[in-house]
Amino acid sequence: MQLDEAKQQLSKIEALAEQAGSALGLEALQKELDELRTSMEQPGFWDNVKQANKVNKKIKPIEDKLNQFDKISGRVSDAAVMLELLEEEYDEESANELESELSALEKDTTELRLKALLSGEYDSNGAILSLHAGAGGTEAQDWVEMLYRMYTRWCERKKYNIKVLDFLSGDDAGIKSVTFEVTGLNVYGYLKAEKGVHRLVRISPFDSSSRRHTSFASLDVMPDIEDDDSDIEIASDELRIDTYRASGAGGQHVNKTDSAIRLTHLPTGIVVQCQNERSQMQNRETAMRLLKSKLVEKRESEKMQEMQELKGEMKKIEWGSQIRSYVFHPYSMVKDHRTSEETGNVAAVMDGDIDAFINAYLMGV
Repeated sequence: MQLDEAKQQLSKIEALAEQAGSALGLEALQKELDELRTSMEQPGFWDNVKQANKVNKKIKPIEDKLNQFDKISGRVSDAAVMLELLEEEYDEESANELESELSALEKDTTELRLKALLSGEYDSNGAILSLHAGAGGTEAQDWVEMLYRMYTRWCERKKYNIKVLDFLSGDDAGIKSVTFEVTGLNVYGYLKAEKGVHRLVRISPFDSSSRRHTSFASLDVMPDIEDDDSDIEIASDELRIDTYRASGAGGQHVNKTDSAIRLTHLPTGIVVQCQNERSQMQNRETAMRLLKSKLVEKRESEKMQEMQELKGEMKKIEWGSQIRSYVFHPYSMVKDHRTSEETGNVAAVMDGDIDAFINAYLMGV
């Protein structure tokens, strides 16, 4: 590695670290953390368990950002010292070590800068994703299965956990719809960028004439809300509750009893359902959590729309907006229509490599 190149890369990393620190608002963040820790030390703090849990959950993402910034600052300083030593006495092995560290450091600093942008009320939460096939029968249902695999591979890369809440198989192949929960830190902050309609263009493997088909699938992304996280109250007279016989995997109990639950929120018309838990009571609890998450997401989307109207700009954030095209034929390209981010490596994207699209969205919000 040439030392001039190393200097330029280190300078770029230092600028990224400075931007991350500025975006984080380190002094305000540390002050907030100190106040939260002080409140935990007050007598009677745990008397109000709901409030105590809220405070506890706020601390982890703040500590995570501050600790990561401190570690990166230390690594930047160490890299600068190593570069100075190499300028005094060049050593091939040390130069290779510095090249490897600068590459990793640039990636980690960029990630921290992105985390600094995750300042929404629910950005640190997990997320609930719902994929639905558009018109097109088997072709669209196969596309849902491909997208489901893409997101599960992304979650595996990030070491996030997945739990399927509702699943409806396709008629001949693929998936008609699937709802799944993703748990981990900052999941909603990242995956909210994926909400909308995803478009596929390819030669259909289900068409005997090998014609090109266009398919659509919609993705809804909601913050994972627990009872002590949300201020949303749902009155019993606002709900219609339907039970039905569950389908799919689950054994005799699932298939022979009306254990599946469908909830309709009458004021908004929002419908949620769950059939993958072991009992009707568990399905009902999960469905209520899904409904609260949908109502919170609806409120957050309305707030964002109001803010963008005040700014004089309107990003398409509503359900049904086409956000990305995946073209397999006559050329290979995945392009995000909101940010113009694109890549020709379709195979990598379908294997879960979607960070570039998420990052570009967060940088532009």
